[in-house]
Amino acid sequence: MTEKEKLMTLLNITEAEALDVMAYDKQVEKGKATEYDLTAEQKKVASDMAKTGTRVYNFSKKREKKVNEIKADLIAFLVEKLNEFEVENLEIANAERQICFSVGDNRYDLTLTQKRKKS
Repeated sequence: MTEKEKLMTLLNITEAEALDVMAYDKQVEKGKATEYDLTAEQKKVASDMAKTGTRVYNFSKKREKKVNEIKADLIAFLVEKLNEFEVENLEIANAERQICFSVGDNRYDLTLTQKRKKS
């Protein structure tokens, strides 16, 4: 089955219309202007109308986490100070976020959070 015949069958069009579609496709592939091209104003309106408000996310890329030196330094400082009090089972669960330790029979988790800047 030729391309023309496929177009005629799939689109339910005449042979002349199929030839017109094929000629238009060739012009588009070559990057030439066609009679159906939109003006700049029409393109802007079409672009605005096509926006659905949804985004396409690429989850295959892993975003590199930026190291927060200030939080890491604060955690290190807190660990140093807690060691002076001779706490038990002191561990850094997350170098920029959480410290776990015990005092007597009680277990504690200390979590450091940084608030977002107000704009």
